[in-house]
Amino acid sequence: MAKISRRKLLKTGLAAGGTAIVAASCSNRGPTVITNKLQDVTLRLIGTGAAQINDIRVQAEKDLGFKIQMRALSTAENIQIAITQPKQYDIFDGEYFALPLVAPSGNLQPIDIRKIKEFDKITPIFTTGELYPGARVNTSQGTAPRKVMFLKGKDSTEFASEPTDWATMIPFQYNADTLGYRPDLVSKKIESWADLFDPQFRGKTSLLDIPSIGIMDAAMVMEATGQMKFGDKGNMTREELDKVTNLLIEQKQAGQFRAFWKTFDESVNLMSSGEVVLQSMWSPAVTAVRARGIPCVYAPLKEGYRGWGGGLGLSKNLSGIKLDAAYEYLNWMLDGWVGGFLSRQGYYSAAPQNARKFMKPEEWDFWYEGKSAAIDIIDPFGKKIESKGAVRDGGSFTERMGNVVCWNSFMQQQVYLVYKWTEFIVA
Repeated sequence: MAKISRRKLLKTGLAAGGTAIVAASCSNRGPTVITNKLQDVTLRLIGTGAAQINDIRVQAEKDLGFKIQMRALSTAENIQIAITQPKQYDIFDGEYFALPLVAPSGNLQPIDIRKIKEFDKITPIFTTGELYPGARVNTSQGTAPRKVMFLKGKDSTEFASEPTDWATMIPFQYNADTLGYRPDLVSKKIESWADLFDPQFRGKTSLLDIPSIGIMDAAMVMEATGQMKFGDKGNMTREELDKVTNLLIEQKQAGQFRAFWKTFDESVNLMSSGEVVLQSMWSPAVTAVRARGIPCVYAPLKEGYRGWGGGLGLSKNLSGIKLDAAYEYLNWMLDGWVGGFLSRQGYYSAAPQNARKFMKPEEWDFWYEGKSAAIDIIDPFGKKIESKGAVRDGGSFTERMGNVVCWNSFMQQQVYLVYKWTEFIVA
């Protein structure tokens, strides 16, 4: 039999409306036949709304030939299902900070990186953690992806301190998060996390109401104001959590916050309406506000950024042709089309040079190089978000990701964190 690739087998042999002969037996019983048809393969994904996007599903089905089901959940629901209901999904689309919770459950099977064709194209932020000499991200606090990227072996649920052949997840997107603001509704340039507690914005600010992330933004503010100094913002002590909570409650009772948001759409609507002029924000949410013709700035703050990274993990229940299809999907996610699509929202691709192949040179220069836009910048849904001559907030990939000082985190005191955060929200 002629040698063919796994992808070619999946796309041609099994898609040919019938059966594919994949091996010949030496016995008198004749050839061994697999009767599964490609169109019968359906991969079930769970994840947050950041990448559970219909355009991605449609393109994947077109390129790969099998069906994709996407289920968008809140961060908490996504983690809970990953841990407690492994038969409800084939692929887990989650953040790296969730892995200290999810990986020990044994519900994700280690990923053989030798089956990931473009693994060597993945940015070192995820593998070695070293972006460039002297970058602040190299020594960043919190659950940096490099700390939870690899497992000790193919049957292990323990994280490895050095790269191995077995990964927890394959990354595909990440970003440097900061504060978003309405320049038409504030009287100064926002340059510090401390501005979130500035009395002049009383009743017009908002925090992200996801405990593991919101607490990090609060910690960045409190360090910037000089109210606190943390040993590790990504792994706070009970005493630090007590103090953070007390300070947050003081601000809330003084009327500093207009609202607390949980979803992407909530943050966009708060900023677009002008109810909020300064808040925790995600880059694509800023993009969405601008797409409505409303000015919105993603502030490069002097204290640095809070980073996050997302990847895809494989359910322990995957096997056979479904497992092969899942590996094909992982490879497709790094091929470049998804990277280009997400980059136009303001995210970064885990394999940026592959994403570049699916972007106009002018788009690459704007989003990754920090250069002035040589053309109008269009988001992946066809809406204009920047005019010719604009520069990306924060500058280049190197400037932005190099200045990540902490990552979304899972803390040893996680249960206590959730308890204290709830105390703040209901105060």
